[in-house]
Amino acid sequence: MAEAKVVAGKATPRGRFPHVKVVGDLVFVSGTSSRRPDNTFEGVSVDALGVTDLDIRAQTRAVIENIADLLGAVGAGLEDLVQVTTYLVSMNDFGGYNEVYGEYFDETGPTRTTVAVHQLPHPHLLIEIQAVACLPTPSSTPSTKEKP
Repeated sequence: MAEAKVVAGKATPRGRFPHVKVVGDLVFVSGTSSRRPDNTFEGVSVDALGVTDLDIRAQTRAVIENIADLLGAVGAGLEDLVQVTTYLVSMNDFGGYNEVYGEYFDETGPTRTTVAVHQLPHPHLLIEIQAVACLPTPSSTPSTKEKP
């Protein structure tokens, strides 16, 4: 049985799809951006002259935190990710993205693919990530692990 969920308090999907879908013990996370519930974006600033500055580090951090919130809504966390696919509008942003990604994950984390795309659903978006996680089993939680 599959359970699809739109998570309250997060930016509403721009289309008819869920934030997450749980199938068995797998959690599929739809492409997630730095969009906030009020439709503004983390990592975007506009100065008094109307010049827009886009910050890949801030956007990456917001995307990963949004994914953490979505996973939390179904009983999982970032540590349960098994695979991520990252879409960057420009590979010139790869360094900043990779730097922030490394704050959350190391070589024991999820497998990863990063690709460049022509554009994302809004011109202020530099990054979008989709992911797959595996729900933790009760025996893998620290409170229920057997002691040696």
